[in-house]
Amino acid sequence: MRLVIARCSVDYAGRLTAHLPSAPRLILVKADGSVSIHADDRAYKPLNWMSPPCTLKEGTGEDAGVWTVVNKAGEKLIITMEEILHDSSHELGVDPGLIKDGVEAHLQELLADRIETLGEGYTLIRREYMTAIGPVDILCRDASGQTVAIEIKRRGEIDGVEQLTRYLDLLNRDPHLAPVRGIFAAQEIKPQARVLATDRGIDCHVMDYDALRGIEDDKLRLF
Repeated sequence: MRLVIARCSVDYAGRLTAHLPSAPRLILVKADGSVSIHADDRAYKPLNWMSPPCTLKEGTGEDAGVWTVVNKAGEKLIITMEEILHDSSHELGVDPGLIKDGVEAHLQELLADRIETLGEGYTLIRREYMTAIGPVDILCRDASGQTVAIEIKRRGEIDGVEQLTRYLDLLNRDPHLAPVRGIFAAQEIKPQARVLATDRGIDCHVMDYDALRGIEDDKLRLF
């Protein structure tokens, strides 16, 4: 990644035209070829940018100090440098990606360890119960002894309900497990997913991640 801090003006020529008057700005040139111009506000959002694939040409001679960025559609981002305050390049390497707290595998592990949060008398059969179309996140029994299949998502949407429906169809063909009912568990369940689940006789359970980890709510309680 190349970082350039410069006093510059910027002109965009394409479907529209736009002009940024002269001011100190940060210019990012990334390994993927993208170029973006930033001010010292607006959080992460650039003032203007050109997405890859695009080419950057730095002017020479009479055009020295003029950067021209052109994309495959022929749109141009013309950066006119007046004074370069900083210019450095850094090799960042391959990014490992964002590791999210509370991913589905972790939620599955937490709920399996605290299966009683679903209700008194729940007992775990096993996690990752394999079927012909993939593993059910959790298979357990409720207080009455009925088999319960649980599908866990960070965000509960219609696709998750459809997935659980397919699992239930298969599980209910097994006389050793049937009848099997379903619970759709997520940290957040979209209204449309809740309506579909209810229509199919599937219960919904909103998971409190902090509570599953044993973190007490710091809000004042009456009891």
